[in-house]
Amino acid sequence: MTILKMIEEKRNYKYLYNLNSPADLRKLKVNELPKVCDEVRDYMVDVITKTGGHFGAGLGVVELTVAMHYVYNTPIDKIIFDVGHQGYPHKILTGRRDLLPTIRQKGGLSGFLKQSESEYDVFGAGHASTSISAALGIATARDLMKKKFRVVAVMGDGAMTGGMSYEAMNNCGVQKRDITVILNDNDISISENVSALSSYFNKLYATATVQKLRENIWEITGRMEHLGDRIRLAASRIEGSVKAFITPGLLFEALGFNYFGPINGNNVRQVVNMLNSIKDVHGPILLHILTQKGKGYGPAENDSSKLHAIAKIDKSDGKAHNLNTKPAPSYSKVFGEAMIELCTNDPKIVAVTAAMGEGTGLDLLELKFPERVIDVGIAEEHAVTYAAGLATGGMTPVCAIYSTFLQRAFDQIIHDCALQKLHVVFAIDRAGLVGEDGPTHHGILDMAYLRPIPNLVVAAPRDEQDFRNLLYSAIYNYTNGPVAIRYPRGKGLGVKISSMTSIPLGKGEKIINGKDIAILAVGKMVHEAEKAASMLMKYDISAEVINARFIKPLDTELLDEICYRFDKILTFEDGQEKGGFGSAVLEYISSKHYNNVDVKIHGLPDKFIQHGTQAELLHELKLDADGITSSVLEMLNISEDFQLEHIHEIAD
Repeated sequence: MTILKMIEEKRNYKYLYNLNSPADLRKLKVNELPKVCDEVRDYMVDVITKTGGHFGAGLGVVELTVAMHYVYNTPIDKIIFDVGHQGYPHKILTGRRDLLPTIRQKGGLSGFLKQSESEYDVFGAGHASTSISAALGIATARDLMKKKFRVVAVMGDGAMTGGMSYEAMNNCGVQKRDITVILNDNDISISENVSALSSYFNKLYATATVQKLRENIWEITGRMEHLGDRIRLAASRIEGSVKAFITPGLLFEALGFNYFGPINGNNVRQVVNMLNSIKDVHGPILLHILTQKGKGYGPAENDSSKLHAIAKIDKSDGKAHNLNTKPAPSYSKVFGEAMIELCTNDPKIVAVTAAMGEGTGLDLLELKFPERVIDVGIAEEHAVTYAAGLATGGMTPVCAIYSTFLQRAFDQIIHDCALQKLHVVFAIDRAGLVGEDGPTHHGILDMAYLRPIPNLVVAAPRDEQDFRNLLYSAIYNYTNGPVAIRYPRGKGLGVKISSMTSIPLGKGEKIINGKDIAILAVGKMVHEAEKAASMLMKYDISAEVINARFIKPLDTELLDEICYRFDKILTFEDGQEKGGFGSAVLEYISSKHYNNVDVKIHGLPDKFIQHGTQAELLHELKLDADGITSSVLEMLNISEDFQLEHIHEIAD
């Protein structure tokens, strides 16, 4: 940044450039805080529209974040954010203001909260509904070690659709420790919330039906025996039992919390006053605040779903920069359009998503068949078992969940689907390296954690048409148990789309014939292997490229042929080497005693991969064509000097 630019920005941000820590914030007067909020919000809009990143959630919690750091003595007092989408204002106020332009870039700030990044990031999280559990654990450690500090968990109402939140709240009510939960209610997580709780919040404002609602709840609880008595008793502890039956406080009081709110979460003075009032109240507290996602930036206020996370956009209108090219469709869009075709011809197909309808492409299907898309909220465990129930009832459920989030439902995949041989199709989006979202969102474990499960088919398409064919086959041909299809984030290869056809179970295909080495690749790595084979021709190396397609079951007939013809095999995958596709190949070759075959597994190392663009990470980890070329040359004992010389020739 030039000196003139710095002077200009300091002039525009009178307060912000003097705030290097929350301690500086606490020196200000309360009536100065609205201006601080304005500057934090303006700075975030200025930066993130240029760099891209999570957007709407952070804009909505500016006032809350300023108020918390003003009232609480952070970092001694602990603030635990759910997920981290809402953490950008927190980063700005905690010494990372000047680093915000590096967010989600390789070597720059994480897009989420990260313990190693700052002492103010108390607990790292990329998956929702964890903040209350973590906060209660921190509060318990505080009490057992006889320390004194406050513990605050901040979670969005979207995270309240996850069952883990209720488990944690129930335990808070049992332990009765001093802990504050702030519920940021903006009526939307990424897509619109579908929870009964969210709907209940909305009823708060339906004044015409309030009396009828109170009477109905009283009648219903009268028929609920012990639970009904508990709810009525909890309601009586709130000032005015009639009020208790028309506010969300009823639920939280029943769980053992002292409920306060709802209040305007975008009024910083009101939030400061409330936090000061409750900060010394003992026992579990829940403060309910109402905020507007995308607050202060018109395009984000008008379309908070699309501007939940953004690439570089034009600040003036919130639209993406014109690339002047027609890109290939994303795999998510390919999935959504394929589902429309399938559902048009088959009334038994139903889609299930866990609060990611737009992210998985199911928003396209919902426009055509709204009753055939079931959004269960941020509740992956429930989504999987719910899909198992649909299968039991004669439907064909297609459960679309990101790879990283499906990890949360591991037990349900095993016990509720595979053990019972129920025909549930898992469309596993964002498999492999996702890029800027980093280690909490990379889908690098799915092959390793799915492969050991009996009765489960695991496949990965090499391109869009292969994906369509696998989806069709999973629905109509592989019906003896659950089927998982993993596919990457981002654009396809732009191949011509045609009608869906069947693929025999467990069958791969030869893409390129060769004689010196066989490269067995899965998923998007097949295309990189093809490019590597072309590069290797310049070294007079003939590489055979196989689209293995199936991680389970393996195409053993094809493997036997390859082991007969080749003494060197390289497996190539965008998942962890330990336990993944390459391990499966090696296990089979060992079981058949092909002792003359040298096998090398080429995948991801046994570590968590940090954030960066997909291209940067693939190159660094040697998962691109250059990397696979280098790996082949190494297997064939071609010297490093020779490698470098020819790589430069190819580059020229």
